[in-house]
Amino acid sequence: MLLNEASNEDDESYCYHCLGMIKDDLGQYNEAIEFYQKFLDIKEKTLPPNHPDLAPSYNNIGLVYYNMGEYSKALSYYEKDLEISLKALSPNHPDLAASYNNIGNVYNKMGEYSKALSSYERSLEIQKIALPPNHPDLATSYNNIGLVYNNMGEYSKALSSFERSLEIRKIALPANHSDLAASYNNIVFIELDLLVQLRLIRVNYS
Repeated sequence: MLLNEASNEDDESYCYHCLGMIKDDLGQYNEAIEFYQKFLDIKEKTLPPNHPDLAPSYNNIGLVYYNMGEYSKALSYYEKDLEISLKALSPNHPDLAASYNNIGNVYNKMGEYSKALSSYERSLEIQKIALPPNHPDLATSYNNIGLVYNNMGEYSKALSSFERSLEIRKIALPANHSDLAASYNNIVFIELDLLVQLRLIRVNYS
């Protein structure tokens, strides 16, 4: 539906949302934000301040800012998404896990690893309750936790998380899936880092 064919605000907002998605997919992020924001502005006029239907809009805008590398702005929108979701959803709803994961991604990019780890671990806690034990999203969470530990230089903890991620992916994914290759790759590099650490320790004590 084209904007000039929209007969009411609902149709107009739907058009803005679709245009935002298209621009986002094309990597035209400034225009995507403009359309997503227009969609959100209309919804905010017609819905209560913390209505659950607003949360995805904040998430969408946050994701665009994240893709643009504007992490402070992304965090602001992700936190608003989480604030609404915490009020609207059950404590262990999978969407909450996704919100915590997104916030963890931002903190990881910002180099705030302790905050990233806390968000990823909260996401994982919810997923363990809400999802089957070998769901791919659990593998993603373990992988993300491993990446943070790697960034923190805690290679043994990173290896443990990467190995748990790989265990799940072996069960949940086809043998030629790219995420499996990524898991093997992460483990190889961590083992190399641990080997370097061990050699440095031996040199220092020799």
